[in-house]
Amino acid sequence: MFRTINARRAVVVLLGFSLIAVACGGGSEASTSQATTRASTAATTTATTGVTTTTQPSLAVTSLDEVGTAVVRIVAEGSFVDPEFGAQFNVAGSGSGFIISEDGLAVTNNHVVTGAAFLEVYVGGESEPRNARILGVSECSDLAVIDIDGGGYKYLNWFEGDMSVGTDVFTAGYPLGDPEFTLTKGIISKASADGESNWASVDSVIEHDATINPGNSGGPLVTADGEVVGINYAGIDSTGQYFAITRDEALPIIEDLSNGNDVTSLGINGQAVASDADGVYGVWVSNVDPGSPADSVGIEPGDVVTSLQGLVLGTDGTMADYCDILRSNNPGDVLSVEVLRSSTEEYYEGRINDSPLELVFSLPVEADEDVPTAATYVDYVTVTDDSGAVTVDVPAAWTDLNGLPRPDGPSIAASTSVEGFFNTWDVPGVEVYATRTMGAADIEALMDDFAASADCDSSSDRDNYEDALYAGRWQFFIDCGGTTTGLLFVASSPASGDFVVEVLVQVLTDADYEAIDRILSSFVVDENF
Repeated sequence: MFRTINARRAVVVLLGFSLIAVACGGGSEASTSQATTRASTAATTTATTGVTTTTQPSLAVTSLDEVGTAVVRIVAEGSFVDPEFGAQFNVAGSGSGFIISEDGLAVTNNHVVTGAAFLEVYVGGESEPRNARILGVSECSDLAVIDIDGGGYKYLNWFEGDMSVGTDVFTAGYPLGDPEFTLTKGIISKASADGESNWASVDSVIEHDATINPGNSGGPLVTADGEVVGINYAGIDSTGQYFAITRDEALPIIEDLSNGNDVTSLGINGQAVASDADGVYGVWVSNVDPGSPADSVGIEPGDVVTSLQGLVLGTDGTMADYCDILRSNNPGDVLSVEVLRSSTEEYYEGRINDSPLELVFSLPVEADEDVPTAATYVDYVTVTDDSGAVTVDVPAAWTDLNGLPRPDGPSIAASTSVEGFFNTWDVPGVEVYATRTMGAADIEALMDDFAASADCDSSSDRDNYEDALYAGRWQFFIDCGGTTTGLLFVASSPASGDFVVEVLVQVLTDADYEAIDRILSSFVVDENF
């Protein structure tokens, strides 16, 4: 099991594995007494004030040759929903991990274990698996602690010195699902690297060149003495750059996880998605941990968490905003959440740790099941008003354009017939118009005026609108002008609130409804108009 980092924005349908995310681990810092006893390899008898005592041999690994005895291969089986391939049932993934105590506590990556129905752990190259249970996970730090059945295990200690550039390091684990233990050698090339990715947000990361392959996820990065300096979790195989979560970042988190606490987690295994073409931004949910806050509020595999605490997520293709919000709040705090259910094109709102998700908008319902079908628009073009201030993507079939300004601002209209779009309910089309005669404070009144004048039988509830550039309100109107035509009206403003952008879309067929996403994700107004 592995993860990749995408150097550009993460798009739902472009999940190129150019960066391989690999395993990381952690534990508690060794005490002075541990440092003293770990060099012992046999029981000794010592006379102390006339009393004979027996010192048990340490199970701590003391050399690179022994590291494999404390590194584990983890097979996690479960079901999840992939943004590209859809539902995947009873899929087994393989990752790595390492033992940090003789009673069987082990560290791995969150993405290796979260959402798994069960785990099989192979210790030190054993042919038969052992059972293990998850004690705690951290989504944002991509860490997890598991408890392996049994005891008397060899374990790894933590390196206590400075992690300097040029230090020899070794990647340990079970890449490519191979049951044979492997080591690859490299050096620390950067002591502090960027830890942002589309599945985690790690504050302290080491960059090195000890090769990581799929299946190394969760395994340790160790010194020549077999001590852990970090937990491998990501890499760019095309450039030979690999990354590990630092010891100092991992240790306090691992202590909490070992005590059965989750850290910066809602209970999802997901990744940031940013699709300019579809206008979808957020965190894609591959699976959900039963009983977690995400599960309790009603989030399901295949959902996209589009907003948390009113902030649109994933606009930069990373988990940074999601994790910053979790780190700024305590476990159990109430968090507002908005969710797109991709399978049904339904939008939900709820409050984590308070109230479950409630349906606020359903495109299929609002569109009316009697809407005529039509071929999907394959090609889109970018159109601009006569002043060059307003641009928007529209179906290439909407060839009739009107870029003349209104009296108080620039406007662009596109349709198969602009005259028919403005004067009848018989043709689809769009108008994007901007004005400085109104600001953000006027949006609600503008929505009231439009609703009062719309010649439509019914409408959806009015709701908040927000994208990467604008925020405001939207409402969908149904059965307009005695037909089945639908009408979407959006009024929004930039962060400055200095002007209002109106978007009006008239829809007749399924293809027109699909065009709404492209229109809303592409309209832009030059703020200097």
